[in-house]
Amino acid sequence: MKILTRNQKSSTYYFLITAVSAVGILFSCSPKQGVAGTKTITAEHLAQGKVVFNNSCGKCHDLPNPSDHNAQDWVGIMNSMAPKAKLNEEQHQMVYDYIVSVK
Repeated sequence: MKILTRNQKSSTYYFLITAVSAVGILFSCSPKQGVAGTKTITAEHLAQGKVVFNNSCGKCHDLPNPSDHNAQDWVGIMNSMAPKAKLNEEQHQMVYDYIVSVK
């Protein structure tokens, strides 16, 4: 059994805290996704997402073409723009679902 020095213990502890924090941030900043195969998106949900996209995003700038980016790119774009557009979590998810469905 190897005995770690106090400095090694501190380094290990800070590494673990940093790793856990990074994973938490990654998952908290992504649109909420259901378990694969269990999420049902209705046409009404997508239509509402389109309305929010047109009205909220179009207020400040020209609307981007949804097919210009892949679904993963849209996660980052939505995470940066949704707070500026003052979207709640439900609106955020509706817009994201609409955008990635357009392809």
